[in-house]
Amino acid sequence: MIPDQVSNLLRKWEIPADHLVFEITESSIMSDVARATETVNHLDRMGVRISIDDFGTGYTSLSCIRKLPVSEIKVDKSFVLNMRESNDDAVIVRSVVDLGHNLGLEVVAEGVEDRETWDMLGGLGCTTAQGYYICRPVDPAAMAAWAHSQPQKSQEVPRLRAAGRR
Repeated sequence: MIPDQVSNLLRKWEIPADHLVFEITESSIMSDVARATETVNHLDRMGVRISIDDFGTGYTSLSCIRKLPVSEIKVDKSFVLNMRESNDDAVIVRSVVDLGHNLGLEVVAEGVEDRETWDMLGGLGCTTAQGYYICRPVDPAAMAAWAHSQPQKSQEVPRLRAAGRR
């Protein structure tokens, strides 16, 4: 069972459970709601934080999300990438940000590729972003070097902070 494997790995590497954010996609929740609920609840009892990835692309009912111990939702990049050109996508992003905040959740915008999108998200009150504008995927050694050598983009726009890459 996944929670047992996670527990063993946390113990092996001596990592506090609350330092781990376990991402689950909307579609995987809906493919087996009972199993997903059991797994997510078990991970939550361990102290692991839960994030719903690709939010907005699946068919997760709001009542299902409300019942799960979720701490974060990630706005799917398909909406974020087009929000500057598509009013519909901008409305969806704004709505998801508002929904997440109203439910007391952290909201991460995926697919932030440029400064203009970064600024728009900050204006919407989105507090966390990830994407190529912040940093392209790198290995751990390169990430440490990047973190020490680059000015923090979060200092440019205090409302936003960069999320870690997967």
